[in-house]
Amino acid sequence: MKTNLFVSMALGMTLGLGLSRSARSAEPERFVQDRFAIGFWVDPPLGEDADLRYQEIADAHFTMVLGGFGARTPEGVRRQIALCEKYDLKAVVARAGLPPEQLPESPVVWGYMIRDEPNAKDFPALRQTVDEIRAVRPGRLCYINLFPNYANAGQLGTETYDEHVKRFVDEVGVHVLSMDHYPIMKPGVDNRQGYLDNMETMRKYALEADIPHWNFFNVMPFGPHSDPTEAQIRWQIYTSIAYGSKGVLYFCYWTPRGVEFPKGGAIITPDGKKTRHYDQARRINYAIKQLGPTLMSLTSEAVYRVGPDDSAAELLKETPIAGLTEGDYLIGQFRHADGRRAVLINNYSITHTSWPTVEFRTGIDQVREVCKQTGAEIAVIDDSPDMDGLQLSLDAGEGRLFLF
Repeated sequence: MKTNLFVSMALGMTLGLGLSRSARSAEPERFVQDRFAIGFWVDPPLGEDADLRYQEIADAHFTMVLGGFGARTPEGVRRQIALCEKYDLKAVVARAGLPPEQLPESPVVWGYMIRDEPNAKDFPALRQTVDEIRAVRPGRLCYINLFPNYANAGQLGTETYDEHVKRFVDEVGVHVLSMDHYPIMKPGVDNRQGYLDNMETMRKYALEADIPHWNFFNVMPFGPHSDPTEAQIRWQIYTSIAYGSKGVLYFCYWTPRGVEFPKGGAIITPDGKKTRHYDQARRINYAIKQLGPTLMSLTSEAVYRVGPDDSAAELLKETPIAGLTEGDYLIGQFRHADGRRAVLINNYSITHTSWPTVEFRTGIDQVREVCKQTGAEIAVIDDSPDMDGLQLSLDAGEGRLFLF
């Protein structure tokens, strides 16, 4: 993903790790994620304008910060924590060369960066590092981020991606499962199915281990990747949520310099100017932040890809959706902690809006939508009341969340 950029910093990304199910009872304390994670790669530099920079992060409705670039010394980490405390941001901070017993603590510190994209041969050493940190910082997240499913066997250290993820969960023992995947979405090349396949692998092993999963997605041009539109950013986020993700992470926030990224174009330029992606992220993040408390109460049960030529009635017969007019959709099905069922309907198109006619299996007065403006549960509104049936309007790449 960002290997050269990461190695140049001699830092690693980290996921909170937990023991395998059979050994979890021996853990003194597990990491508990207390809000939906909206974060990014490459934190801003800590110059004289650091307070302004962190206010910009909060104003764009991010909920957490991953350190390691702008804050990579013990003093820098202390400043970062103080800024996160001021702006109500959670933080996964760089270890900055400190031994486990000297790692900083604060109510905003979720945990510590450990490693990015390890090979399977690194798993034993990572487990040792994680155990050493947990012994003195119980309940903190040891954050390790995995390769995407298009990494080769040499990078993975396993024959298959599925084996890589399974071994990582079993051998390192994770409290959060995380990966990065950047689909190509441009004329003539659309490999979004690989993104969905990767999300399904994460969903499977996160459910088995009873842990959250997060993922990085692309927000800047580099290599074969074009500069994503707002709809393409929305699609990456809402499809991740459809697979039960509890954290969506932008690659990148502050634009990194280097031969890998000659075009620049992340959320903030290297000299501190906002790109168009700042306002795009601000709009999208606001809605996700409102959905966040409900999303944190949901457990994924199934995901359905409903293409234009598919029979929605047949594919969705086990869901709360009885009917859905022809279109291109991704449907996430969930169970709420209070026992209710939920579905997220995603417009799979990254170029066109969708106005499906939707029939639920229960009376419309018993259905609630989670409002993206307030986070409240509200009555479902027919977007085309002069037409027969319930019409829902979905922007390109957008998702809407309903409870039953």
